[in-house]
Formats: sequence, C-alpha cells, structure tokens
Amino acid sequence: MQPCYFCLFVFVDNLSDALKKLKITATDSTADSLEGCLDCLLQALAQNNMETSEKIQKSGVLQVFASLLMPQSSCTAKVANIIAEVARNEFMRNPCVDAGLIPPLVQMLNCKDQEVLLQTGRALGNICYDSHTLQSQLINMGVIPTLVKLLGIHCQNAALTEMCLVAFGNLAELESSKEQFAYTNIAEELVKLFKKQVEHDKKEMIFEVLAPLAENDVIKLQLVEAGLVECLLEVVQKTVDSDKEDDVAELKTASDLMVLLLLGDESMQKLFEGGRGSVFQRVLSWIPSNSHQLQLAGALAIANFARNDGNCIHMVDNGIVQKLMDLLDRHVEDGNVTVQHAALSALRNLAIPVVNKAKMLSAGVAEAVLKFLRSEMPPVQFKLLGTLRMLIDAQAEAAEQLGKNAKLVERLVEWCEAKDHAGVMGESNRLLSALIRHSKSKDVIRTIVQSGGIKHLVTMATSEHVIMQNEALVALALIAALELVTAEKDLENAQLVQILHRLLSDDRSAPEIKYNSMVLVCALIGSESLQKEVQNMAFLEVVSKLRSHENKTVAQQASLTEQRLAVES
Repeated sequence: MQPCYFCLFVFVDNLSDALKKLKITATDSTADSLEGCLDCLLQALAQNNMETSEKIQKSGVLQVFASLLMPQSSCTAKVANIIAEVARNEFMRNPCVDAGLIPPLVQMLNCKDQEVLLQTGRALGNICYDSHTLQSQLINMGVIPTLVKLLGIHCQNAALTEMCLVAFGNLAELESSKEQFAYTNIAEELVKLFKKQVEHDKKEMIFEVLAPLAENDVIKLQLVEAGLVECLLEVVQKTVDSDKEDDVAELKTASDLMVLLLLGDESMQKLFEGGRGSVFQRVLSWIPSNSHQLQLAGALAIANFARNDGNCIHMVDNGIVQKLMDLLDRHVEDGNVTVQHAALSALRNLAIPVVNKAKMLSAGVAEAVLKFLRSEMPPVQFKLLGTLRMLIDAQAEAAEQLGKNAKLVERLVEWCEAKDHAGVMGESNRLLSALIRHSKSKDVIRTIVQSGGIKHLVTMATSEHVIMQNEALVALALIAALELVTAEKDLENAQLVQILHRLLSDDRSAPEIKYNSMVLVCALIGSESLQKEVQNMAFLEVVSKLRSHENKTVAQQASLTEQRLAVES
C-alpha cells in the first residue's frame, strides 16, 4: 500500500488536493491509497469527530466526496460512512447539502451492496435529521418507495432493517409522506416484520413507525387487512397480567394503536363486522378488565365503534350500556379520569340514535352520569354534559326530571361561567337551553330562574355559533310564553331587549336568528316593563325593513310582528 496521504494533509489545508490526486490516478496502488486515506479519516473521526469534521469542512473535501459516490467504486461505502459520521454534527449538515451530497446519496439507495446501503441510509438520515425541509426534499426525490422495497429485500439484515425503520419514523411525521406510503406495501412489510420480533426494543421501534402512519385512513385499512390487529391483540394477551416495565409499555402502545386504527371509518366497520367480529368481542372483554389501560382502550374503542346509528343500535340492544355503567361505577370515587372521560364519550355516542335514548334512560344512564356532577375535571364535565344533552333530546319526561333537579341546574349555572374552559361553558349553556326546549315545563323554567340561569341563556343568544344562538332564542321564547312574570326581572337585567334589537338590525344575522328574535319580541310584549323597552328602542322601524327580506318566512314573521307592535303601541 502507498503511504497514507491523509496523514500528510489532514493538519494542513490540502486534504482536498490529496484526495483529488488519488482519485484521478487509475492504478490499483493509488486506489489502495485512497482506501487507506479514507480509513485514516474514519479513524480520526472516531477519535475526535468534531475537530476532524471542522478540518474536513475547511479543506473543501466534501465536494470531492460527491464525485466519489459511485456504485462501481469499492470506496463508496467508506465515503458514505465518513459523510454519516461528519453529519452527526449539526454544524456540518448545511455544508453537506451545499456540497451537493444528497442527490448522489439518494442514487446509492439503488445499489445492491448492503454495506453501501447501510452507510448511505445513515448519511441521509444524519444530514436531514430534524429538518422537515430536507426530509420533504427526500420524499420528493422518491426515497419512500425505494426504502420500502429495501426493507422487503433485506429484512434478514438487522442493521439495514433498523436503518429503514429509523428513516420511516422520521419521514412518517410529515403529512406529505403519508400519500406516498399509502402507494407502497409498507403495511404488509411492517406487519410481517413485527411478527418476527421477540425483543421489546425492536417491537417499540416498529410501533414508532406504525403510530404516525396509522393516522392516515388509507393506511389504517391496509394495516387492518395486513393483520396488524391480530398482532396487537396477541401483545395485549401476553402483557396484560405482567407488571414488568417493558410489558406495561407494550400493553399501552398496542392498545392505543388499536384505538387509533378504529378512527378510520372503513377500518372500524371492517373490524366491527356487524357486531359479530372476533376483534369487537375481544375489545368488549377489555371493559371489565382490572387494567386501567385496557378499560380505557375498551371504552375508547366502543366510542369509535359508535360512530354510526347501525352500530350504536346493535351495541345498545346487546347490553353494552350496562358494561359501561359498571365501568363508571368502579371509577366514581377517586377514579381514573381518563377512563371516566372515555366511558362517558362512549355513552354520549351511543345516545345519538333516537331509538336508543329511551332504552338508555330506562337503563339508568342519566343517574349513572349524574354521579360525576362533583367532578372538577373539565374533560369529564364536558362529556357528562354532552351525554345528558344527547339523552334528553326529544325526551320530555327525562328533560323535565333533570330540569327540576336543583343540584344539576346549579352546577350548570356555575359551569356557564367557566371561561377558562370554553367547551364546558358552551355545553352547559346548551344543556340549560335543552332542558327548557325539550321539557316545555314551567317547573323547569322556575328552577332555572331561581338558580340564576336566565342571564346565561341571554348571553348565549349572542354566541358566534348560529346553532347556539338559535337554541337560546327558542328557550327564551318558551320562557316568555310560559313563565314571563317569573323571569321578567332577570330578562330585564340581562338586557335581552337591547340584544334582540341588535340581532334584528345586524345584516349578518342568519334568517333563523331574525325569525326567532321576532317571535321572542312578540312574546315579551306581554310584560309591561319589557314592552316599554321594546317601544323605546324603535323596533317598528327595524322590523318593517325585514318585510322585504329575501327569506319568505322571515318576511312573513316581520309582517306579523309589525302588526303586533302597532297594536300594542
């Protein structure tokens, strides 16, 4: 072998010239010298990576490396290895890009030499580490199909497999990668690989790729069809009774991933199989489990299965409600908040179909849910409110019973002021309105007035959400029609008349808002004090303009309101 030129040049600025000279000469002896030079460079990097990298940057040798990356060269693997080592330093990544190393490295992914592939993958991974811009560039250059193909061909090579998985984990975080992954057989390859794994670390590495990929609905279905669910169920079965740290972690990851797969409509329906699917039945068995993780995953899975009326009706008819109520009972006192939230989510979804409401009320769901009225956890409060609102929809008797519950109404009024938790505040207002709209009960209205709920309904009429505005106006109209005397003072104090004038004057108000505002104005005239406010604010002028409104229903109500106001004035 010729003398090592690296030793002569590394501490001066002529390293680039040395490598150029060695590369240009085509004799075997100089090829050996080039390899020797590269070996010394790798040794220097191993001893002091940062200092050697700085010298490489100053020498200009990176540009030479780009021309050394050739499939037929015996030096390619070492060159790629040097680039990988250099790019471990953040300050070297941009210089590697500027030296034009990415395109030739991407080309090297088509090489058959496994060592070249491994070092090339490392080099690209290190250069593009933590850079979405560079990772997007790799995606646009078509590395995803290439890497998936490599995984299939070289699945027996542990180092290459790990390199592919690390690359997938980084690229899968980018939304732009999902579409490309969906056009490969990544699901099949990952499931096949997962089945072979025994070690926790290897499984965890595959899980880290599966989780971001499973956020895509197309890939969800591909993973289900590739048999991932069966693998996950096996993991759960093997780890559920273990208290080893690795097993606990695997149980959580597997059950969480299972729930994620159910977020896709097609994958969820495929696993439901009309309620007869073995996967669905296994998930049901998680709910009475002693593992909080499985209870949580089971309840979330039911909530995901309960995303269409057919599934909801089947599950309610087959006893799922009692299982969920039993689960909630286990978590009333100092219970697990995430399990409470998940079980309430499932009950809320199940209560959406009309035919399920009466059945669930008869089963005692409202009473089970009310046990969590003392909860101080906003996520639980939010789901509790949503569940009750779904249950009483068009259920007059249940709405009246709940609406006369002073403790419930007082808690709703309290939560209507939860400005730090907009979801809880919004749901509280909506439930307050729903109790009136569905019960049409004087007793319910009196309970709400006594608890100080009127001002919140008036405020709700100014919401930015039309559906909430409308619900508030309908509830207020019922209050004015059924218990105006009781609510009169509160309506005055809340400045309802002024708000109605503003809603009717605002061209941006939706037709239904204008219509219900006029209906409410007509009802308020029954109060002497509120009638004076209406007269003082010149409603006649505003209403007369609405007679020519493009919406016929609004125009007709404007004519009726104008007549009523004219008579009363």
